[in-house]
Amino acid sequence: MKITDILNETVVRTNFPATSKEQIIDGLIDLVASSPNVLNIEKVRNAIWDREKIMSTGVGNAFAIPHGKTDGVSNITAAFAITSEPVEYQSLDAQPVQLAFLLVGREDMVGPHIKLLSRISRLMNQEEFREKLLRATTTKEILEDFREAEALYLDGK
Repeated sequence: MKITDILNETVVRTNFPATSKEQIIDGLIDLVASSPNVLNIEKVRNAIWDREKIMSTGVGNAFAIPHGKTDGVSNITAAFAITSEPVEYQSLDAQPVQLAFLLVGREDMVGPHIKLLSRISRLMNQEEFREKLLRATTTKEILEDFREAEALYLDGK
């Protein structure tokens, strides 16, 4: 499964108006709420926040990947946002976050969930890709950036 298989214009935002970690996470959860894959948004919210309590999902390089597994979804669901300003997130590198990718998987689909987390992490480790995303001004640009980056950095590897 590719990242671009789970993202579309309804769950991608640029200029996301969050000023706190809580607003980023809850805002991303709200983006997926209308997805046909979401069976119970409160189970999704609880799974994401339960995971966040274990350790911050701010992984560094201005990037966070809040994620969790729950039976509140019928299939893997995601959202992506670029905040309008850097936001304090208690990241592992102590730097603020501006790129956030929410990933929600089913409890019985651990393999695909982990593979997607890995794909997302490998892409976000590419400084050129992160910088390109930060320059994007539309959701279409962001989706195209993901398509290009997956083809360049991940496909066939």
